[in-house]
Amino acid sequence: MTDIQYRSDVTVQLVKHSATDSDVATAARVSTIGGSHEEVVDLTRDQGLINYLMRDRHGSPFEHTSFTFYVEAPLFVAREHFRHRAGWSYNEESGRYKELEPTFYLPGPERNLVQVGKPGAYTFEPGAPILGLYTRSTMEDSYREAFEAYQTLLGAGVAREVARMVLPVGIFTSYYATCNARSLMHFLGLRTISKTAAFPSFPQREIEMVAERMEDHFAEQMPITYAAFNRNKRVAP
Repeated sequence: MTDIQYRSDVTVQLVKHSATDSDVATAARVSTIGGSHEEVVDLTRDQGLINYLMRDRHGSPFEHTSFTFYVEAPLFVAREHFRHRAGWSYNEESGRYKELEPTFYLPGPERNLVQVGKPGAYTFEPGAPILGLYTRSTMEDSYREAFEAYQTLLGAGVAREVARMVLPVGIFTSYYATCNARSLMHFLGLRTISKTAAFPSFPQREIEMVAERMEDHFAEQMPITYAAFNRNKRVAP
């Protein structure tokens, strides 16, 4: 019997970056004083400039940065992520060329399961404890049956690109995602929930988990830009 793995988390690793607050300030100052990339960084002046750029939505200086993330997440999360196209590049593992691993997503006990209200005006609530047990048990059975069917098809000589059709969207995939700070802020504005945001957002919890981990890396690498993003109600410039 196949050893099925279950996860209730996601992986987000910052594998490469070229992103600092001074990159933004340097790109902005070329408009007024010309190239100054060899000057000493002045973070005190940069802070005021970056806040001005964020507040008045002068966005192009934030594009002169780069983050490359390695992500492991369920397939349905990747499909949501890939809808962010402006300023993002992706490369994903391929079920056409490799045999997929039996790792599947199960919502954790803290994951709310019941939708209350209509699309566009709804909330999620936990539901009865037994509902969580039933949901996870049903998913485990479904995942196991689907992956056994996948392996049976492969064993019969069916091509990987065909055999994968029996697999559910809860299977894990992995991909590289590269973006600049401007596109990352737009992603965070849509895929996280914040009481201070100018515009409310209602992301699915699982893609919010990805966004939260990316936000941690963003805050670490570009603290002045991150503070300005929050100070200006999390609106991407």
